[in-house]
Amino acid sequence: MTRYKPTAKKRRLAKCGRQTRWAPFWTVPKIYGKGRKVHPGRHTVKKRSWRRQRTKA
Repeated sequence: MTRYKPTAKKRRLAKCGRQTRWAPFWTVPKIYGKGRKVHPGRHTVKKRSWRRQRTKA
């Protein structure tokens, strides 16, 4: 990729990066109840890594 990226492309790439983060920790008891221990990454809809899959940004 080029050294200098257009601002619009940087915004699109930043959005893709935010979508792959784990869900907030408080979503686990909200969805499953107090006693259940589940990883918050299960609530993330888009599972994408920069190594495995490319984006169309």
